[in-house]
Amino acid sequence: MAPIDSDDNRTAEEGEGLRAGRRKAARYVVPVAVMGVAAVTIGLVPAIADSGDPDLPKVTAEQLIEKIAKSDVQQLSGTVKISTDLGLPDLGGLESGLMSGMSGKPGASGGEDGSAADPSAKLTELVSGTHTLRVAADGPDRQKLSLLENAAEYSLIHDGKDVWGYDSASNEVYHATTSEAPGQPEKQAKPEKDVPATPKDFADQALKAVDDTTSVTVDGTAQVAGRDAYRLVIEPKQEGSTVGAVSIAVDAKTGMPLKFTLTPASGGAAVVDAGFTQVSFAKPDASTFDFTPPEGAKVTEADETAGAPEHGREPVGGDAAEGLDGLKVIGEGWNSIAAFDTGGQGLPTASAGGDAGALSGFLGSFGDQVKGDFGSGTVFKTRLVNALITDDGKVYAGAVTKEALVKAADAAE
Repeated sequence: MAPIDSDDNRTAEEGEGLRAGRRKAARYVVPVAVMGVAAVTIGLVPAIADSGDPDLPKVTAEQLIEKIAKSDVQQLSGTVKISTDLGLPDLGGLESGLMSGMSGKPGASGGEDGSAADPSAKLTELVSGTHTLRVAADGPDRQKLSLLENAAEYSLIHDGKDVWGYDSASNEVYHATTSEAPGQPEKQAKPEKDVPATPKDFADQALKAVDDTTSVTVDGTAQVAGRDAYRLVIEPKQEGSTVGAVSIAVDAKTGMPLKFTLTPASGGAAVVDAGFTQVSFAKPDASTFDFTPPEGAKVTEADETAGAPEHGREPVGGDAAEGLDGLKVIGEGWNSIAAFDTGGQGLPTASAGGDAGALSGFLGSFGDQVKGDFGSGTVFKTRLVNALITDDGKVYAGAVTKEALVKAADAAE
């Protein structure tokens, strides 16, 4: 079906309205920290399952973005499927541990200083592979997300002042509470859900990226989880981005995002797929959010581990981040590149010998050696986010091509 709206025929008035809609939509943005400085580009999702093209009234991109911004779904329950394929090398599970460790929290690996039920550890599993989640919400104070695994389940429950994480595999419980005093700072904030888990999480990130460097159109309709939906398509106008296109299925009645597709500029399968396979907007049963630690479960209180480094180590991204020499952004829009200086701490070289030399050989096996006016370095690639680490410790990262990273490094000299 041909696009219903395009940038070419948008009037100046519509353009201003679209920008206003984007600003409203951006208010709903949920912070995402999946891939360090380049994380915000990682978000979107699967090829929308085409189970029919409903005959819906025509809408413009401006109207559809406004519809998302005004969406106020307070109650829902359903099943979400998420598949992520960043094209990372098989590190035997090391990548999951690395992503968990990036949280800098004691429970990142479920060691003796933390809890296997800490959401900062469990939810990072969503950055790779295929996962099924059950979600439910009843207003701003009651939500539940369950990650279904083989013969096990991890649940994160927010019910009033209490936030519970429960890992059935280890029979461990993580508990945090919010302040009882109205208007006072939280004694223990609920664990931050750093990783996007629902279609709306992903859509919020996509809408945040919409600016003058972006083409936004409505490209027909679809049916998702038995619901009629419009397809909002977001594409970079600039060359050099690794992002091909983002497609968001927007529920025609409620304006809630139901499903997403992020395809890379290089083509092939979607980088990340996330969408409802079943959804209901009826009020969930109150018992859905009830939780009592099972008998014999190990319960870890959030304030018992707050601020403690894992196994005596400094948290990744903690004090180390303070040593970065002026994190800055080069370029704009989809071609933005995050750049910082580690202070001369480049990758170890093969000539270093010992463990450092072995590490250099290992990293070099899936990195590309590059040279330019900046000197030499290594580019590490995924299907979406690339990073150049120079031999003198400078880092350039973004959802851009290898050539764009080298060009940015040369220009910085």
